[in-house]
Amino acid sequence: MESEKEKREYIRKNVNPVLERMVVDILVSRPDDLLNFMINWLQSKGPKYISGNKSVVVNDDEKSDEDEDEEDEVLEITPEVMKKAQGRGNRGSVSAEAYGLWNKKGSYVPKVVPKTEDQKDRIRGRLAQAFMFQALDEKEQQIVVDAMEEVKFPKGSTVIQQGDSGDVLYVVDSGALDCFKRFKKDEDEKYLKQYQPGESFGELALLYNAPRAATIRAAQDSILFSLDRECFNNIVKDSAVKKREQYESLLSKIDLLSTMDGYERSKIADALKHAKFRAGEYVVKEGENGNTFFFIEEGEAVATKTLKAGSEPEVVFEYKSGDYFGELALLKDIPRQANIVAKTDLVLASMDRLSFKRLIGPLEELLKRNFAKYEKFSQLK
Repeated sequence: MESEKEKREYIRKNVNPVLERMVVDILVSRPDDLLNFMINWLQSKGPKYISGNKSVVVNDDEKSDEDEDEEDEVLEITPEVMKKAQGRGNRGSVSAEAYGLWNKKGSYVPKVVPKTEDQKDRIRGRLAQAFMFQALDEKEQQIVVDAMEEVKFPKGSTVIQQGDSGDVLYVVDSGALDCFKRFKKDEDEKYLKQYQPGESFGELALLYNAPRAATIRAAQDSILFSLDRECFNNIVKDSAVKKREQYESLLSKIDLLSTMDGYERSKIADALKHAKFRAGEYVVKEGENGNTFFFIEEGEAVATKTLKAGSEPEVVFEYKSGDYFGELALLKDIPRQANIVAKTDLVLASMDRLSFKRLIGPLEELLKRNFAKYEKFSQLK
C-alpha cells in the first residue's frame, strides 16, 4: 500500500503540473462553456504536461514549424518570456508560479522602502482590514510594511488595465476606485464594484501569472499602497491562497451566489472574516442593531423569536452549513428580528454592512425571497 508521502509525491509530479497549467489557460480564455473547455484542454494539451517537462508553452496559430520542433525544450520563465507570451493576447499564456527560476522561491532578501512612521501606521491599519494579509504573523507583517510603497492616483486615472501584465498588488488607503470587466471582446465593460479603503486588488495576476482580470480606475483622488511580486510570493501568497480557497469553496455551494462568476465570488471571499461560537452561544440577539451578514461554514444554528409577550423565545427556523442569515437587518435597516443561537459548535464567515451593500446588494431581489418567511413570524409577535 502506498504511503501518504508517496501519494503526495505523485500528486506533486503528475497532477499539479497539469492542473496548474489548465487553470492559467482558463483564466486567460475565460470560456463560457467551462466544462467543454476543460475536456478539450485535457484531450489536446493535457498529455504535453503529464511528464512535467514543460515550463512554458506559448500558444499561437501562426507558430512556425521551427517553433513546433523546439516545443520539447524546457524554457525558463524570464521577464522577456513573460512579455512575449502575454503580448499575444488571449492566445498566449504562461504557466503558473510553480515553473521556472524567475518565479521560484529562493533566498529572499526583503526590500525596505523608506517611509514615515505615519505611513507605517496607516499601512498597518489597512493590512488589518484587508483579507489578503489577515493570516500574517507579526514578523511577516513587518516585512510587508517595509516593502510597501505609497502611490497616488488622481481621479479618472487607470490603475490597472484588463489584459495587461501585472507585477504589483494594491491596498487602498484613501479614496475610491471603480472596477470594470469586459466579459466578451465585442461587449462594453461591465461595472462590478467600488473598492474602498482597506480593500486590496491586483493579486490574481500575481497568483497565476495571468493578465489583469479587470480594469480599475480612480473614482476619486486616491492613495494606495503597492506590494511587489517578490514580497507577495515569499511572504503573503501561501496564507492568502489557503484562505481564499477555503472561502471560495464555501461560496461555490451557495445557491444565492450561483449567478456570480468566479471573479465576483473571489471578491466576496476577500471580504469575509472568520468567527467561531460554542454551542448555546448567541450569534445575534433579537432587537439589537444589525451590522453583519453571516454564512455558516460548519455546524448548525437555530433562530428563536418571542412570539408572545412574556413568553420564552420559540424556535422558528433552523440553519445548517451553507445557509446564511442576517440580511434582513441590513437590507431594511431595522433591528434584528430574531435570535440566532448556535445549536452545535459553529464556524461562520461574516461580512460587515459596507461590504454587504457593495458585494451582495446587487442580489437584493433574490434575498427578498426570504422576507415572507420572516414576516410570517413578525406578524405573530
